Amino acid sequence: MPTLLHRLGRFAYRHRRSVLALWLAVVAAVVACTVAFGGSGKFDNTFSIPGSESQQALDRMKTDFPTSSGTSAQIVFTAPAGRQLTDPADAAAIRSALAAASSAPQVARVISPFDAHTVSPDGSTAVAQVQYEVPSSGLGSGSLDALQSAVSVAGTDRPGLTTEVGGAAYGNAPGKSNSDLIGIGIALVILVITFGSLLSAGIPLATAAFGVATAIFGLLSLTGVVAISSTAQSLALMIGLAVGIDYALFIVTRHRSQLAHGMDPEESAALAVGTAGSAVVFAGLTVVIAMAGLTVVGIPFLTAMGLAAAGAVLTAVLVATTLLPAILGFAGARLTPRPGSRAARREAAADGHAPAARQGRAANAAEGWFRLVTGRPLLTLVAVAFALGALAWPAHSTKLALPDNGTAPSGSSQRVAYDEISKEFGPGFNGPLLVLADTGASADPRQAAGQLASTLRALPDVAAVGKPVLNPATHSALIQVVPRTGPSDDATKTLVTTIRDDRAAIQRQTGATIQVTGSTAVQIDVAAKLNAALLPFASVVVGLSLLLLLLVFRSVVVPLKAAAGFVLSVAATLGAVVSVFQLGYLGGLFGLDTTGPISSFLPILLLAVLFGLAMDYEVFLVSRMRESYTATRDPLRAIHSGARHSGRVVTAAALIMISVFAAFLGTDNLMLKQIAFALATGVLLDAFLIRMTFVPAVLALTRHSAWWLPKWLARLLPNLDIEGERLQHATTRPAADDGSRVPEAV
Repeated sequence: MPTLLHRLGRFAYRHRRSVLALWLAVVAAVVACTVAFGGSGKFDNTFSIPGSESQQALDRMKTDFPTSSGTSAQIVFTAPAGRQLTDPADAAAIRSALAAASSAPQVARVISPFDAHTVSPDGSTAVAQVQYEVPSSGLGSGSLDALQSAVSVAGTDRPGLTTEVGGAAYGNAPGKSNSDLIGIGIALVILVITFGSLLSAGIPLATAAFGVATAIFGLLSLTGVVAISSTAQSLALMIGLAVGIDYALFIVTRHRSQLAHGMDPEESAALAVGTAGSAVVFAGLTVVIAMAGLTVVGIPFLTAMGLAAAGAVLTAVLVATTLLPAILGFAGARLTPRPGSRAARREAAADGHAPAARQGRAANAAEGWFRLVTGRPLLTLVAVAFALGALAWPAHSTKLALPDNGTAPSGSSQRVAYDEISKEFGPGFNGPLLVLADTGASADPRQAAGQLASTLRALPDVAAVGKPVLNPATHSALIQVVPRTGPSDDATKTLVTTIRDDRAAIQRQTGATIQVTGSTAVQIDVAAKLNAALLPFASVVVGLSLLLLLLVFRSVVVPLKAAAGFVLSVAATLGAVVSVFQLGYLGGLFGLDTTGPISSFLPILLLAVLFGLAMDYEVFLVSRMRESYTATRDPLRAIHSGARHSGRVVTAAALIMISVFAAFLGTDNLMLKQIAFALATGVLLDAFLIRMTFVPAVLALTRHSAWWLPKWLARLLPNLDIEGERLQHATTRPAADDGSRVPEAV
């Protein structure tokens, strides 16, 4: 692979205008496809599991109860102090608002609070139900806005009467922020500090922008035919931007280092792509494999997220190995550090060529840290394990669920509606269950439905049971069950399980077969599926990391150490997420005004993303150590050499990635906020506590054993040469008669 990438880098450098024109054409093509085939920016933010009980029942309801099969909204009317909504003037204003709501786009029916008896005992609050004819994924872009505008007439007709709109239709709304611009700004500052050059700093940003534009517009072009969530788009943007900058940073750093040593710009660009580019391809493919692996869970929402992120990373790899060397060709020798500059002094110090006094001043801070860590490796390991263990401890109380309107931004219409309903009617009213009964085997379907309603009413944690709605043509009945607890509470999950477990007894008593559905039941089924897939997926990810690192480093200790560090960083990250979002510690710093469960998607998504990103830093840092150890057979010197040559760039790459992820903490979408916090924290812990502290301590403690591999295993394993060692030997041969370098066949 290094030889192939070397040739690709040289080709892109020599044909830079054609390569740039090709990438511009690709971006133009995906933009054109977005305009022609995209779904006008429309995303599907619904959760479902094809084949699950809740989804099967929803599919059947489309035929048996079409007006109840779509999503729903709630209109909350609140009277000012001293008035009741049953007063004639207020009641007339409510009826006028409901008449306007019934004419809003895609509304199937509106149920008045006076007909449904959903008026609070003191008459201050009433809740109307709006039923749509389509699921939330089928709602038009302006349907919900039209509903809000329609019901606002109530406040106009009757001063003091307030209306808020919420319900399932408003759940999972995409958040708004300028996170990408903030992340790019911070990344630019870090790159300028790292390179000491605006031109060098601008190249990674330019190539990352190409990659992100290609990936995002390509994703948008699919929204017309494929269900894609706004969270999938944000995740692809977040990860594509972070890895795009990082991958370019690794290659440009190697290129500038070679230029500083007098290498020809064309050969340097080709060699940088062949060496650092090989590590980029390997690291990128591990991220792609991990993210694409999310498809095996079988949840469309998660599949779209995984494939979107995988596509963004794959695009970043292609850009780094083709467009980047072309841009390096346009820059030519201008990227060479100026004699006497900080970058030139740093390169001289890294090779030990600087005078002693200047070398001390130019010493690599990462190398100094590594010397401190390796001076007392056992103490370092104990300290790291204790710190990460303390962070991980809250993870044992993790409560997983899908977000609902109770965690919507404070002051939003859906959040106000949710809180008002919980206060006046109980939290379960925000997430009622639907029980679909097949009464065809009963002698009297109406009596069977009534008996079923009585049985459900007698269950613990049931606040209310609605009157059965019958469809004589299909011999089915639909019953609404309101739990006493909220949609994400454990008691609600227990109630769903109880109803399902009692189906055999219910069938014996009534002759009816039942299925439990509704938005709350769907979320419970999704969470259960994710929880069941977490351990198997974690085992696959850890096992894959062991195998890949065994192939790359041809060592037993290095993969085991990397896997242990990965598990520690993931556990600590999850503990930090629980501390902030579930327990509320420091929540105000991140714009949280309420606590709640952790998104069910987060742990498995965290495993997939952090696995790939951790492999990035492991490969770039440890490969330099292995290269030095192979040459010197001095384990401590190898560790310090790795820090000297790769520590700074790994630090800069980690800071860039943390900044990009942390910038998305400004979003209003709680799920995306949790993902951003988890990824920023995970990279922070993995890069600085694991790769920059735990790893050198383990290698210092194990010394020569760290690079040991049984001879029989060494014969079986292929030599991947990720760091391009053979390529470097080939390209450093004496010059030919014409002065050009002649690489050997590798």
